[in-house]
Amino acid sequence: MKFLVTVILALVLLTLESVFVQQAGLVLGRVDVTVVLVAFLALRASLTEGACSAFAVGYLLDLMSGQPTGLFTFLAVFTFLVGRLVASFVDVRGPVAFALFAMGADLGHGLLSTFFTWLTVKDGHTAPLLSGMPVQLALTGAAALLLFPLFKRFEVAQERPAGLLR
Repeated sequence: MKFLVTVILALVLLTLESVFVQQAGLVLGRVDVTVVLVAFLALRASLTEGACSAFAVGYLLDLMSGQPTGLFTFLAVFTFLVGRLVASFVDVRGPVAFALFAMGADLGHGLLSTFFTWLTVKDGHTAPLLSGMPVQLALTGAAALLLFPLFKRFEVAQERPAGLLR
């Protein structure tokens, strides 16, 4: 996926996620669509394109989350790199395998986010973040199942060679 398409898609998905979370009244859980996008980048994008796109997606999440600055930017790039490493060992082709891959990426992302938040918060109350993790993983897996065909469609549209008549 190209960088500009990834950034626009991340903005749209973050907006839809925030509206869905607010309308559904989710207090402990959220749909982590940015991790789903970063997981897809780890599977399909080149190293430079994926790392730059993951940085942009993490930066957008930093802007919209209110967490310590740079946390999600770092975690998005780190998740991308670990996802690239894991993708060299596992075969992720179908939507169910992709959902499991995205849920694993979300688990690592969520645990590291909770750890770094615990390090930076004075009172150290991160129990609500951990108690909402199962709901977040389930919602992220469902989002990955729904978004996989969309991501595949964007990927195919980007791979068409320019100038060919069909």
